[in-house]
Amino acid sequence: MTRIIEIHPDNPQPRLIKQVVEVIHQGGVVAYPTDSSYAIGCHIGDKQAMDRIRRIRRVDSDHNFTLVCPNLADLSLYAKVDNASFRLMKRVMPGPYTLILKASREVPRRLQHPKKKTIGLRVPDHAVAHALMETLGEPLMSSTLIPPGETIPLNDPFEIEQQMGHALDLIVDGGHCGVEATTVVDMIDGLPKVVRVGCGDPSPFE
Repeated sequence: MTRIIEIHPDNPQPRLIKQVVEVIHQGGVVAYPTDSSYAIGCHIGDKQAMDRIRRIRRVDSDHNFTLVCPNLADLSLYAKVDNASFRLMKRVMPGPYTLILKASREVPRRLQHPKKKTIGLRVPDHAVAHALMETLGEPLMSSTLIPPGETIPLNDPFEIEQQMGHALDLIVDGGHCGVEATTVVDMIDGLPKVVRVGCGDPSPFE
């Protein structure tokens, strides 16, 4: 039976956050809340955990994973960002946006889109997600928790347990969150293109 840890959504308990991070360090795949919906995450360097997420989501090798970062400073480590793009990011982040950018040399090839050499990056506005990354000390490799064949993410920890509990090592119960995925913006060439409209207001990029 999948373990569930209840963590306060606004004031995450450090002791419980450390327990989740220990599972991630041990190669675990965890479901955790963000400001848009629940996501599935694993350690950035764990190929086997990434492959497990692909099987859970039933996506192929072209699937864009997202590096979920604690702050904007980390974005410049993992992506090539010009000054105009960075100023625009500062206007909307933290927030429910995923930005598609050219990956930097810091990003291992297996984390990049195999053809475009890009990476998805985001900085969520959620205390639990932020606490996890701060304690982990690096971004979380993540994917929106959308069941195979569906288009709407799961947002109820008990529903996650019923539908996907057998495939997860841990579910972080941070209460209900959004039922929309992030707004996805392609910023590869410095000219923003809204790829998917989600819960983030797309107008700053239009």
